[in-house]
Amino acid sequence: MAEHGFSLTDFSLVEVGCCGQVEVVAKQQNGENGDIHLPLTTLPHGLPPVLPDVRTDLEEFLIHPENLPIHDYERAQRFIPRSMHPESLYHTGPTPVQTTIKVDRNPTTGKLLGYKEELIDDIGTTGKNSTSLRRAPGLPTENVRGSSTNYPFWPGGLDEPDVEELDRNLTNDAVINFQTDLLTIPPGFARGITFEQKLCHKKKTVAPSNTVDQSGTKDETNSQSEVPSSILNLADILAGEDDIVFSGDEDEEEAEKNKVQDDSVAERSLESIARSESLEELVKGDNSTPGDSSTKTTSVEPKEEWAIFVDITAPVADFHKRIPDMACTWPFEPDIFQKQAILHLENHESVFVAAHTSAGKTVVAEYAIALSMRHMTRTVYTSPIKALSNQKFRDFKTRFTDVGDVGLITGDVQIHQEASCLIMTTEILRSMLYNGSDVIRDLEWVIFDEVHYINDQERGVVWEEVLIMLPQHVNIILLSATVPNCIEFADWVGRTKRKKMYVISTLKRPVPLEHFLFTGNSTKTSNELFLLLNASGNFLTRGYQQAVDAKKERASKSSQSYGPKGARGGHPSQDKNVWLAAIDLLKKKDKLPAIVFTFSRRKIDENAANLKSTDLTSNTEKSEVHVFFQRCMSKLKGSDKELPQVKQMQDLLKRGIGIHHSGILPILKEVVEMLFQRGLVKILFATETFAMGVNMPARTVIFDSIRKHDGTAFRDLLPHEYIQMAGRAGRRGLDTTGTVLILCKGDVPEMSDLHKMMLGKPTQLSSQFRLTYSMILNLLRVEQLRVEDMMKRSFSEFNSQKNVQEHKKTMESLKAKMERMEDVMCYLCSEDMEDYYKTCGEYWKLKTFLQKVVLSHPAAVKSLSAGRVVVVNTSELTNTLGVILQNSLGKNNERTYTALVICEQNSRPTNTKPKAINLEDIVRPVLLEEKLFQPEGACGHEILPLSGEDITSITTKILKINADRILDDVKKRQQPRFRNDPPGQSVTMATQELLRLTESNPEGLLSLNPVKDFNLRDIDLVEQFRRLSFLKESLGKFQCINCAIFMEHFEKTRENMQMKDEFSRIKFLLSDSSLHLLPEYEQRIMVLQRLKYIDNTNTVQLKGRVACEISSHELIITELLFNNVLTELHPTEIAALLSCVVFEQKRCSEPNLFETLQKNKIKIIELATEIGILQRDCGLKIPVDDFVDELNFGLAEVVFEWARGMPFSEITELTDVQEGIIVRCIQRLDETLRDVRNAARIIGDPVLYQKMEEASRMIKRDIVFAASLYTQ
Repeated sequence: MAEHGFSLTDFSLVEVGCCGQVEVVAKQQNGENGDIHLPLTTLPHGLPPVLPDVRTDLEEFLIHPENLPIHDYERAQRFIPRSMHPESLYHTGPTPVQTTIKVDRNPTTGKLLGYKEELIDDIGTTGKNSTSLRRAPGLPTENVRGSSTNYPFWPGGLDEPDVEELDRNLTNDAVINFQTDLLTIPPGFARGITFEQKLCHKKKTVAPSNTVDQSGTKDETNSQSEVPSSILNLADILAGEDDIVFSGDEDEEEAEKNKVQDDSVAERSLESIARSESLEELVKGDNSTPGDSSTKTTSVEPKEEWAIFVDITAPVADFHKRIPDMACTWPFEPDIFQKQAILHLENHESVFVAAHTSAGKTVVAEYAIALSMRHMTRTVYTSPIKALSNQKFRDFKTRFTDVGDVGLITGDVQIHQEASCLIMTTEILRSMLYNGSDVIRDLEWVIFDEVHYINDQERGVVWEEVLIMLPQHVNIILLSATVPNCIEFADWVGRTKRKKMYVISTLKRPVPLEHFLFTGNSTKTSNELFLLLNASGNFLTRGYQQAVDAKKERASKSSQSYGPKGARGGHPSQDKNVWLAAIDLLKKKDKLPAIVFTFSRRKIDENAANLKSTDLTSNTEKSEVHVFFQRCMSKLKGSDKELPQVKQMQDLLKRGIGIHHSGILPILKEVVEMLFQRGLVKILFATETFAMGVNMPARTVIFDSIRKHDGTAFRDLLPHEYIQMAGRAGRRGLDTTGTVLILCKGDVPEMSDLHKMMLGKPTQLSSQFRLTYSMILNLLRVEQLRVEDMMKRSFSEFNSQKNVQEHKKTMESLKAKMERMEDVMCYLCSEDMEDYYKTCGEYWKLKTFLQKVVLSHPAAVKSLSAGRVVVVNTSELTNTLGVILQNSLGKNNERTYTALVICEQNSRPTNTKPKAINLEDIVRPVLLEEKLFQPEGACGHEILPLSGEDITSITTKILKINADRILDDVKKRQQPRFRNDPPGQSVTMATQELLRLTESNPEGLLSLNPVKDFNLRDIDLVEQFRRLSFLKESLGKFQCINCAIFMEHFEKTRENMQMKDEFSRIKFLLSDSSLHLLPEYEQRIMVLQRLKYIDNTNTVQLKGRVACEISSHELIITELLFNNVLTELHPTEIAALLSCVVFEQKRCSEPNLFETLQKNKIKIIELATEIGILQRDCGLKIPVDDFVDELNFGLAEVVFEWARGMPFSEITELTDVQEGIIVRCIQRLDETLRDVRNAARIIGDPVLYQKMEEASRMIKRDIVFAASLYTQ
């Protein structure tokens, strides 16, 4: 019976008849009285002894417990022996078919002509070993999210590696030296095998094979000629034993071989000379530019404009003719910019649409979705925040009910993942790209909404990563507010993906805006509304002045003064009166509903609390609000319905007032948004997040203040922030104009600040690209992908990388010139001329630097007063004496000097600044005995403005001059009528004195010593001055200066060296070394190697694979896993501790943690400190304290109690953090717990895996994980 699921207690024995026959019957149950006990027997002496007696059996087991079945080891688990079959491990599945049969038909008639067999490419490729789109699909469970072990699909714009091309390059370019290029230690191994065989005891000195000469090429002649005889040449072994020469005639054969090589080189050189002098080559050289340009430029991409600006001024008259059957229609006629975008979408082209808020950018997105549904492909719509994804899901689900399906993928919600239109955040799409999701195969469009969010410092990098990683077949739609550099950004996207980007930008608003200043503070002054910016975009100073006057009239006598007082705000106690006056004005002018943008959550709650007496709804609207609110709250648990925030929100909404900020529960925010769309919320207090994305316009927008705190300090709103929020005013089709009010609670803001905010240029799109450990590890998983390629294609490197093709052309040209370059043929100069040139370059560079430093020293500036004699060097003057007349500060606080210098008479007009010599760019020979300039004829003079670079040395001589009289005399002679007058006496005396000093000291004057005379105490500067003296002394030891035609040879060497330097510079720009983030990348690689995430060959290890599963704080969480910090803890404690990586609020009450949590909190902080110190030691500029402060345990107690089952109403009493932030933190914590669960699966820790599952289950309950109203 036990085998069939019954037990003896379910049956009874019943006597049947009078012969002692007993039968087994089922017990009969009674709901009230329990079992109905039938008489077991009616016999006088009970049951016969042959039947079992329960009491007897129980006594037997109690007396003899060893007879219990649990002691029967025969029934226990036993080992069943089996024979071993190792050959079963060698079993492999059948190989895939490598060929296929294709039908051959007549292209005209379609007649079957035959069959042919063709090879199938990419045989056996899967997501584990290939980046090709032709690889086999993955598991159905990994279809959407992919797997961290999958390779991503090959990014578009990158040259996909071709096996045949790699083999061709290996055959043509790679020359393997079997003595030096073969490895004896495998990559990743500590030791290897040395293939040596001692054939003789004679030792030879081996020159290093990796010697690099000055041109950057290996000296192969030395490395090949000095091969030790004790090492066997593998090539000789392969060639045969007869070719091996151990000793004996080795030197003779080597000499003969060198002689043959010299003869062949001489023949080739003579042949090349004869060939270059032939008429054929001359003709070919003349015609190479026009005739051979095609052959030269075939391998180089032509310069193209990747961003094409689309003209939207002219109407599209033939729109419906060009698209007779539209994929999607609207009840209104699309605008011109929408039509232009639709035309390009029909041509499968990528577009960048930049328009103001509420201009209708969503129309473009809707058409792309409809187009993909028609093509039976897929579209991904990305948004910057999760709330916006939920709202767009509802809108698109309603829009495309009949023609297709819409899905939603967020961190905790997956709805219709197989839909043709998937809505997700950008982070989800990035994860899908890195994990090789099969959804990417079917993608036709990716729509990036709110692209200007790329400026976000924390999350902007995600947009760049996704744009770089998208495959080539995916088209891109960028939707953004108006930005000034949309062409530049589109050019970057187009150049990165190698596809045209069509830019469609419009400044037209569907509903024009009028901006007002409101100065009222009571019902009597509620009409004080002054127009500041009209619908045409004209700034009215008259309206501003009227607002200032209105404020001035009410000002007290102590503060009466003309004009604004800056940014001084009003008293908090007067806020209520200001809001009552503003609402009274809105009701009078019928300007409701209105959105009030306030930049403080606390301020929003206070403003709503001040309006307890305000009621803006009718009884019918109150009833509608009540019914809707109760229906939405019916999904909550009983205690959650009684939360104070829920009760407060219900009271506010019934009176037509709503509040919307991050501290509000998500479900309440959705209720507010839906009621606002229905027009039941008349005035909504919100933060600037409400202005993002979703089309929820109002009739009026009010700014509580134009100043906000950006996390660092208080500042005025930026133009793009103001335009984004003000754009919510004006409902298309309902309002002729939108109204924007700026409340002047205190003083009226400055006119310049208002003008800059309203009419200033919006902030440009700028790169926030940065390296993360997750990005590096995900790319290192794939051998074909390089992190350097990701950095090259980032928006931050765009300006340096967009000229790559020009640099390649320049490099080829320089390479050709360098091949024809002739060296200096001189027995003196050929020895050390290049070294002399480099030493001169170092000398002039150091001298220029020290000159700038010295002349900025206060003692040097003081010494350069009027009368000081200096030596001047410019592009037209060489070692010329001058006298300082004036010392002054010019632009950018650069000090300029006015000096009188001697020159040839009538050589040039006076008072014109000569071009200074850039000593760093032009290398000149350093003459050890450089004489002062002396005029050949009559001595003249000129007045020159000099900079510090023009003054070579400051002499010890000071002339007694009248500087003002000299300047006046020169200024007078510049007038036309005095131009021919002779110089004045003061000018003549100064000129003659300078000439006398020059003639008496032709070798130069004694100069001030910067170290002694200026009292320089900087050790580094003193050492640099010594270095300068040493360089000058060493220049006299070179042999080349004794050459008779030294200057001619120096000019030739300078041309050659400049060509080499330019070649090296271009080569540097084309190399990875020029990347701005390369040093940081190398530092992060060092950190990962030290932590054993990757090995010395940058191969990802187990810890690195685990870190790829973690979405944030990957290093800290991975170290916690491998240090077993979490394994021994209870799931509630794990959830509490991991909340530190998702809670971001800086200020909150201190949690009360018990001993276990406090002890492990210290462990986590110590671990983070160790990682921070390691990062600092590796060179990363991340302060250790800042790295540790990213962990915030402020909600650890809250999460712990929530996981234990405490109701949310009691949770809120444990902390001062607002309810909405608590919910958001726990929701993000669930994502982190799932990441750790996946990491535990990779490690192979089933205990931790189960604990993560349990922790996730414990926190997923009640109001925290209430379903979004948009998804129902």
